[in-house]
Amino acid sequence: MPKNKKRNTPHRGGSGGGGGGSGAAAATAGGQHRNVQPFSDEDASIETMSHCSGYSDPSSFAEDGPEVLDEEGTQEDLEYKLKGLIDLTLDKSVKTRQAALEGIKNVLASKMFYEFILERRMTLTDSIERCLKKGKSDEQRAAAALASVLCIQLGPGIESEEILKTLGPVLKKIICDGTASIQARQACATSFGICSFIATDDITELYSTLECLENIFTKSYLKEKDSNVICSTPNTVLHISSLLAWTLLLTICPINEVKKKLEMHFHKLPSLLSCDDVNMRIAAGESLALLFELARGMESDFFYEDMESLTQMLRALATDGNKHRAKVDKRKQRSVFRDVLRAVEERDFPTETVKFGPERMYIDSWVKKHTYDTFKEVLGSGMQYHLQSNEFLRNVFELGPPVLLDAATLKTMKISRFERHLYNSAAFKARTKARSKCRDKRTDVGEFF
Repeated sequence: MPKNKKRNTPHRGGSGGGGGGSGAAAATAGGQHRNVQPFSDEDASIETMSHCSGYSDPSSFAEDGPEVLDEEGTQEDLEYKLKGLIDLTLDKSVKTRQAALEGIKNVLASKMFYEFILERRMTLTDSIERCLKKGKSDEQRAAAALASVLCIQLGPGIESEEILKTLGPVLKKIICDGTASIQARQACATSFGICSFIATDDITELYSTLECLENIFTKSYLKEKDSNVICSTPNTVLHISSLLAWTLLLTICPINEVKKKLEMHFHKLPSLLSCDDVNMRIAAGESLALLFELARGMESDFFYEDMESLTQMLRALATDGNKHRAKVDKRKQRSVFRDVLRAVEERDFPTETVKFGPERMYIDSWVKKHTYDTFKEVLGSGMQYHLQSNEFLRNVFELGPPVLLDAATLKTMKISRFERHLYNSAAFKARTKARSKCRDKRTDVGEFF
């Protein structure tokens, strides 16, 4: 994060970084590893496959979330498994490397391993860089996702800055590489945005990242020669990820830069609302709501020239009944754009409550919502655990220091696997019974007519 921004936002202070004094020792410990063998697509030998069988299934670690990890494995057991997975990122088999990357990501998303990762960050960074440079689509996607979680674990500080300096140019190159797979470019755009949000300390680097992402998603803007509808392309998913990452970084920019970006994009961004891809329409709508929030935060009497045409477009999307669109898409779109319309017209935001352990967090702004959604997308079910334990995220959302709970309180909060199974079984039976009654009613009506 830029230095001048840190002074203006104390809640983003480098609480998650830490460990600066032990950087040299940590780098030495993390750097000692076996010699790296060149990659090839050859299948692993029988010995290698038997060695990796205990580690290569990522679902075995984080399938049921952090509660199961606490119950079924001690910290030492998980660290031992992580060591094995880190070794497997150097394997000759593509599938083994990809599974190892995904396994590490799933474990780190479910539980905090700050000290463990701090000692091995250089080794992990080297493995991620190698997989990004020499891997293909799925392997690059897994490596980019791991880079995001690695920075989330370490938080802002020298360690994350070193990771970004190493991986940033590689991520940027893949994002701009038209020959790379769309899925890999999409994952790299998201990762580049998150890592920059956490670790960027140079304001010029932040502006460079914004420009890189702008060059991607602005390709979806409606051109003068185009029709009134933007047709989606295979690149649309990349443009969506780039737009969302750009919007995230805009929330930490200095006021002067925000004003420049608003002038550049406020009149072009609404054209994305006419895209035939529902996810692009939603991403554009939420980004517009966030831009309005930023603009009004700087100027309470902010005036938007095309307000009437914009509100008409938003109202149409909030009440869309187009028969050519899927019902699920229409329902999702209407829900989002009702909130966007309220934000633009009435400056209102529907407060949401997020519960984690004994705590609650109130999401009461579009900036906070977008930040939460971004990290939730990466951490998945581990988001609740990180909100409780990760100092960086607690600083971002202004939650204060982690709440210390005694063993008795923790025990009462946990639900055993058996109790969870009983609850799910009862819910399934109730749904089945309701469906059966509904079918019976339809049958009776059919016989009557």
